[in-house]
Amino acid sequence: MSHPNAAPQRPPTTAAEVVDEFLRLIMIPDPESARRYTAPGMRIRFTGGRAMRDPAECTAFNKARYKWVKKRIERTETVAQGTNDGADADTVVYSLGTLHGEWPDGTPFEGNRYVDRYVVRAGLIVEMDVWNDSAEWMLARAGLAVL
Repeated sequence: MSHPNAAPQRPPTTAAEVVDEFLRLIMIPDPESARRYTAPGMRIRFTGGRAMRDPAECTAFNKARYKWVKKRIERTETVAQGTNDGADADTVVYSLGTLHGEWPDGTPFEGNRYVDRYVVRAGLIVEMDVWNDSAEWMLARAGLAVL
C-alpha cells in the first residue's frame, strides 16, 4: 500500500481518478498542484453554502477552521453520466469518508463524516460541493448542541 500523499504511478484517466488525485493534493495541502485538475471558472460550494472559485480558497477555509485536517477516503463513486449540450459528457463523482485532524486548540478529532460531490468534464473538475459534520461538532464542543 502506498503512502496517502504519494503521487500516483500514472496520470489519472477516469473522472474518479481525477477526483482522488485532486483530493490527495488539496489535503497535503498543495492547492497550486490541485488546480491542474480544475476547469477555469470552477464553482465550489463548501458547507453552509460558502461560494469559492479556487482550490486555494478551500485551503484557506480549512486553515481557519482546523489546526490541520485530512480525509480518509472510504470510497469514490461514479454515479451518473450525462451530456452538456452535445459537448463533453459530464461525470458526477462522489467521495465519501471521514475527516480527522485537530481543532484550532489542538484537540484531536476523527470520524467526522464527509460527502463531496464533483462534476468532471473533459478530465477537469467544473463543480465541487462539500458537506461534513464539522459545524455540528463545533456546536457540541461549545455546549450548544448534543450529538
